Amino acid sequence: MRDILVTIIVFALLPRIFKKPYVGVMMWVWISVMNPHTQGWGFATTFPFAAIIGGATIISLLLTRDPKNLPLTSVTWALIAFVLWMNVTTAAALMPEESLVQWNKVMKIMLMTFVTLMLVKTKEQVHLLILVIVGSVGYYGVKGGIFTIVTGGTDMVWGPNSTFIEGNNEIALALIMTIPLLHYLQMVYTDKRVRFALTVAIVLCAIAALGSYSRGALLAIVAMGGFLWLKSQNKLRIALLVIVAMLPAVAFMPEEWSTRMDSINTYEEDQSVQGRFNAWWMAYNLAKERPFVGGGFEIITEDLFYMYAPNPEDLHAAHSIYFQALGEHGFVGLGLYLLLGWLTWRTGTWIIRNTAKRKELHWAFALARMIQVSLIGFAVGGTFLSLLYFDVPYYLMAAMVITRVLVEKELKKQATSVVDNKGPGSAGQFGQLSPSQSQPVARDSS
Repeated sequence: MRDILVTIIVFALLPRIFKKPYVGVMMWVWISVMNPHTQGWGFATTFPFAAIIGGATIISLLLTRDPKNLPLTSVTWALIAFVLWMNVTTAAALMPEESLVQWNKVMKIMLMTFVTLMLVKTKEQVHLLILVIVGSVGYYGVKGGIFTIVTGGTDMVWGPNSTFIEGNNEIALALIMTIPLLHYLQMVYTDKRVRFALTVAIVLCAIAALGSYSRGALLAIVAMGGFLWLKSQNKLRIALLVIVAMLPAVAFMPEEWSTRMDSINTYEEDQSVQGRFNAWWMAYNLAKERPFVGGGFEIITEDLFYMYAPNPEDLHAAHSIYFQALGEHGFVGLGLYLLLGWLTWRTGTWIIRNTAKRKELHWAFALARMIQVSLIGFAVGGTFLSLLYFDVPYYLMAAMVITRVLVEKELKKQATSVVDNKGPGSAGQFGQLSPSQSQPVARDSS
């Protein structure tokens, strides 16, 4: 039944892509992030939905007469440079055949990120993109939270099979990243019933993250929670939510959970943690020998561990977005990746600074703040996970860039309206400008 339902939804929406190409972006994000076809047990689990949707979206992009220019911001240029560098490191890969397989997967994600930047053009479309991301990951959060409560936290929460978020650690980080986006929706919706439902979803996502037994996720949720409190305009509500919901949830978890979390303090004795350290040293040693290009994709092999790892017999994935970038793409690749993150952060800061006192741009203000909080969670949790190519952060980066473009257009339109009316007291269709609205636009180098 689930297989048939997903198939009907996909093929029913396909014609819409050719009328409204941005629909293809939303369908792609839904299929690639949620992977709803993996929730079935029949033909849909291996059906090439993503290829069909991606192909239809690119064809519609080529055929549409709507504007489809790529917004060439500093973030976009950094992403282009990072993608080009990954192609260079693939050409120089130590494991050419294996590297090409992973290159094919990563380039599809990057291509659709650029397509997202080209096709998502309006406030409503940005909001829809966030809704699709939240719904795709939040589904597993609500489901996992209920599962944790019903089982008393004795069974571990896992993500959908054969996806980026399949593992317990990975699904936990995805859920943590989703919580600020849920809070963004609370900030822009006024219906009390909707806001209450979003609060329930936030609590269940947090419980599901706890139910994953992920130690890295616990560190990430603490870091993100603190930053969310700082960024939120409703600090009292956030504090009460933690006291009323999260503290009892932690106390509710069984002794096995507490024992696993306590092992953070004794990481020297934990074989899993030591294995990660071994993989980090391996990536660093490889990058020292090949500082520009690293080893290319797929460097976790017995031969390479024998050459570069302190303990050659402990074969381990990097379990860190930073060491993964370093080992696979060298110091140049790591630098470009960090630059991409920093410029995305700066873009958010610019949006926040220029929309803080403009009521009509409150949505952009709220979204930029919550994306920053989400990226904090990813930056901390990603220290312990091999999620360098996880697509959600790239879609959030795209949402940040598009939001800045929209804010710039709105501010320019307001400024032009003021000039046309020869005074700060009129702003055309946007109504009266307050003193805060007529102040100069803050600028930065991003």
